[in-house]
Amino acid sequence: MLTPDEDIHWMQLALEQAGKGVGSTSPNPPVGAVIVKGGKLIGKGWHQKAGSPHAEREAIADALEQHSSEALNGATIYVTLEPCSSHGRTAPCTDGIIAAGITRLVYGSQDPNPKHVGVAKTIMHSAGLKVHSGVCRAACDKLIRPFTKVQQKGLPWVTLKSAISLDGKTTRPPAEGQWLSSPESREYVQKMRYQSDAIITGGNTVRVDNPSLTIRSTNIPNKQQPWRMVITRGKKEALPQDYQLFSDEHANRTLIQEHGDILSALKTLANKGCNSVLVEAGGTLMAAFLQQELADELVIFYAPLLTGGADAGFGELTPEVVLEEQQFTRIGSDIMLRATIKKPTPPQPVYPEGKQK
Repeated sequence: MLTPDEDIHWMQLALEQAGKGVGSTSPNPPVGAVIVKGGKLIGKGWHQKAGSPHAEREAIADALEQHSSEALNGATIYVTLEPCSSHGRTAPCTDGIIAAGITRLVYGSQDPNPKHVGVAKTIMHSAGLKVHSGVCRAACDKLIRPFTKVQQKGLPWVTLKSAISLDGKTTRPPAEGQWLSSPESREYVQKMRYQSDAIITGGNTVRVDNPSLTIRSTNIPNKQQPWRMVITRGKKEALPQDYQLFSDEHANRTLIQEHGDILSALKTLANKGCNSVLVEAGGTLMAAFLQQELADELVIFYAPLLTGGADAGFGELTPEVVLEEQQFTRIGSDIMLRATIKKPTPPQPVYPEGKQK
């Protein structure tokens, strides 16, 4: 019998496998799996993209490439997410695990879909497998937060990204050059784009900067370009149609949301299979996301510059924005702050004395 510490060790390896799929699996979540027998790793795998084999079946296939089918008999499989139990574009992973002869299942996160949660455990118990859940659950849950939000709220995970000078400016005067952040920070943003299913910007940013919002780094694997969503307070006809977003080779991946309707823009992206979106925009649109409580995460690159300029930070913010899980990282000459945004606690209902809900 494997010890709790051993379970944690192997689940951490499964998490490493799952991390390879961040940015490429939507509308599915990133998932990793490893198979262990006799204290030795005999197979590993990760879900690479929607429609391809899930992590469990990748790990089983990997084990069969290196060993005979008998090697799986009595093995333990570690999966970062409760295995799927229903037919979709692929067959249920519960069936594959049982058919392989694996006798113990360990998983981290429960399926966030209320219709599926706990079903795998019931199926496995009925088939005689031992099941242990919740190992490294916090890390596993964090990995699939975008997927979970779509499943439970119908909206993607929203990350706001900005570069800011020491005097609180998000743009530089024309004579000073285009960039606030360092080359290393800009490369990090390319990774953020890769890990996102869509990039949102504002109509004014399009008119002023003519951005492409594409993945251009040669250090990042190829993938389909993320959707590009322009939120404008006016009509789409007012946007310059000869600009890059509307005329480049990815023009069919550009969407426009009129009347500044952020919520409708997010619902549209969720319906297109987006779990995670990145907002690269000016202070006015950034502030609107925060005021409407539609942002989940904040990434700010603080540049060691005193630049002047007109565009200041996040505009006027009425509510206090409380940041959690704060991480400060040196990237090139910049300091990056990455944090989640605390959601306000809903007020508790007040009932007349002597009455309860």
